[in-house]
Amino acid sequence: MTTHRSWVEIDLSAYERNLKNIKGLLPENLEIISVVKADAYGHGLPQIVERSIQSGIKNFAVANLQEAHEIRNIGYGWPVLLLGALLPGEELEIPNSDFIPTISSIEELDRLNQASLSKNCISNFHLKIDTGMGRLGIWYQEAAELIDQIHRFKNVKITGVYSHFSDVKGSSEFTQLQRTRLQSSIKSLDQESGVILHVDNSATVNKLESFSNFKAIRIGLLQYGIKPHSEFILNKASIAPTFSFHTQVGLVKSLPKGTSVSYGRAYTLGKDSILAVLTAGYGDGIPLGYGEKGTVLIKGQHCPIIGRITMDQTIVDVTEVPGIQSGDKATLIGESNGAIISMEDFCDIAQTIPWAVLCSITKRVKRVYINPRI
Repeated sequence: MTTHRSWVEIDLSAYERNLKNIKGLLPENLEIISVVKADAYGHGLPQIVERSIQSGIKNFAVANLQEAHEIRNIGYGWPVLLLGALLPGEELEIPNSDFIPTISSIEELDRLNQASLSKNCISNFHLKIDTGMGRLGIWYQEAAELIDQIHRFKNVKITGVYSHFSDVKGSSEFTQLQRTRLQSSIKSLDQESGVILHVDNSATVNKLESFSNFKAIRIGLLQYGIKPHSEFILNKASIAPTFSFHTQVGLVKSLPKGTSVSYGRAYTLGKDSILAVLTAGYGDGIPLGYGEKGTVLIKGQHCPIIGRITMDQTIVDVTEVPGIQSGDKATLIGESNGAIISMEDFCDIAQTIPWAVLCSITKRVKRVYINPRI
């Protein structure tokens, strides 16, 4: 029994095993940068970072300074890469910290240098190069010029260079082109000075041949046990889901054939039916699109969602489920009596992506941690 109307369960032991198995696939000299932005993809940044540190992870990446400070509240000594742009004024928080900003322009570099000069220190940074994403980073054809000017700034030090793949799932040729562009744009950089080069991520962890040229890999989705674009990793190591999403049956009721259900009267019962009203809706993070063809697991059976998902409630047909009653557990993502709705299946039905699902589950959904270390 639980008093939570909706909750997610996060298995920290499974998370730790995933990290161990991923590390077992990689060359020993390849550093893992654990990506824990967006509250560790909805898993809870403090809990995930603490378990990561206990598992030997030494480098983290977040989107911004707010998230970086959350890691710093846990402790010091772990470099934190800021993946977002360095906004004016933010450079003042970088000197004498383990925060490593991403630099994409001379203007950002100059501000960081001035802030570090005022504190009489040297600040590390990673240079981002746009090789085809069209987002953050200096365009690869202009990167060499910026690299040649870095020596003019005496209070900053380049410790990393990276880029971001834009179409790993759709085009291996373009991904290889991006890799080639990155390597060609940094020919003038002395990589023997300890500069870390990274571009690979969870989706390209199967490209082991590329690791001879790169010194780190950013791992995001994969560490949370969600299938990457390639099956390679699943064939080589046991990667288990760490995340499941549940709610409760709030009410069970019988309605006659011909009754319309939920807003808009878009669904009409074709027969006398038994319905369960669940205590979660889009206000908890269930995508509206999942209501079109989605099911919920109750007592190991797939119960179809009927009618429009509402803010706080979702209606499912439980006519074929014997003995159902208020308080029964309903699983949106996860396992129930041997039946499974995987994150990948959930996203296919909802026509969305795992990142969006994880980041959309709201604060009122309780995070319950399984197997925490005391």
